[in-house]
Parts: sequence; C-alpha cells; structure tokens
Amino acid sequence: MAPAMAASDPLARQALARAASAALSAGGGEQEKLRRRNEELERELRESRAREEAAREELRRTAERLRVAEEGEERLCTQLGELEAEAVLQARAYHARILSLADQLAQARKTLQVASVLPQA
Repeated sequence: MAPAMAASDPLARQALARAASAALSAGGGEQEKLRRRNEELERELRESRAREEAAREELRRTAERLRVAEEGEERLCTQLGELEAEAVLQARAYHARILSLADQLAQARKTLQVASVLPQA
C-alpha cells in the first residue's frame, strides 16, 4: 500500500500504527510476523475495496436497467391507453353503423309492405 493511501485510510493507519508499535517493542522474529500480518491486512483491504467498487458498479448498472425498464413501461402504458381509446371510438362507430343499417332495413320493409310486395309477418 502506498504511504499516501495508508495515511488517508483509517483501517490502514490503525494497522500500520499497531505494526509499528509492536515492531518497536518486539524482537526480530516478532517484527517479521508483524510485517507479514501488516501485508496481509493491506491485501485484505485492497480486496475489500475492489469488491466494494464492483458492488457499486453493479448497483449503477442495475439502476440504469431499472430506469430503462420504467421508461419502457411508461411508453407501453401510453400506447395501451391510446389503443383503448381508439378501440372505444371504433366500437361506437360500429354500433352506430349497425343502428343505421337496422333503421334502413326497417324502412325498406315498411316500404315493401306498403307496396304489398312482402307478405305481412
């Protein structure tokens, strides 16, 4: 770990302080154990930071996918509303056309009955 990085990170600073303190009071073999432990802690810290960064990136990608899905849902809802409105208009026009044809048919039957072409039912 770079000294500047260790100075800005509380965990690394603590580990270095413990290691330095222990190194001053310990013998040569103890110093080596502490140095190895310090290196191990620094490695674990780097790995932890890498995992955290990967998790942040995954969260960012997931948030982007969510945003895109929500926009798509909005577009689909708008399209569905437009289609429903169009279907209502078509149904009304169809119903009006049926009523018009029924009126025409009734009028034609009356005309034919008056002319005695059709037997009365």
